[in-house]
Amino acid sequence: MANYKEIVTKAIIGKGKKTFTTTEAITPETLPTTILGCWVINHNFKGHQKGNKINIEGSYDVNIWYSCLDDTKTEVIRKTTTYLESVAVPKRTDGNLSNEEVIIRSLKQPSCTRADIVNGKIEYTIEKELGIEIVGDTKVKIAYDEEEDPWEIITDETTEEDIRNIEQEIDNEVNEEYLD
Repeated sequence: MANYKEIVTKAIIGKGKKTFTTTEAITPETLPTTILGCWVINHNFKGHQKGNKINIEGSYDVNIWYSCLDDTKTEVIRKTTTYLESVAVPKRTDGNLSNEEVIIRSLKQPSCTRADIVNGKIEYTIEKELGIEIVGDTKVKIAYDEEEDPWEIITDETTEEDIRNIEQEIDNEVNEEYLD
């Protein structure tokens, strides 16, 4: 018959993912004619718990390559964007104790999904997907059997050579002067 014990261990007590979409605008010095490309680099982020929510603070650099002067010249405009996202991650509440740690992962790096020229400005949309895990101490029940595992019998394996060596050592240690 199995019995149960409760143990305390670290485990993932909350997990979720979310896609974030942000639209921004930037005004270049020279009037753009055509958008040639948009790259997002240097994505950095960290998360912490605040009340019942997880706050994720991060930043990335947006580089937009565009043509200007009726497609006769190209320029690159750069902008560093900071963000603060707040999400509620569902947690398992069975036996949750405390001592929680937040782990944030980038499941899909920020990328530009759209870039348009509107009234001399470049409007662009950035999309990213973040995974959030909450690790904390929790109680779990495990089944165990009251019977102890059997003990293995350990035997000394003595060979004939071992016996001859022992006899030789004894013969060498005997002092014949004491035998009279």
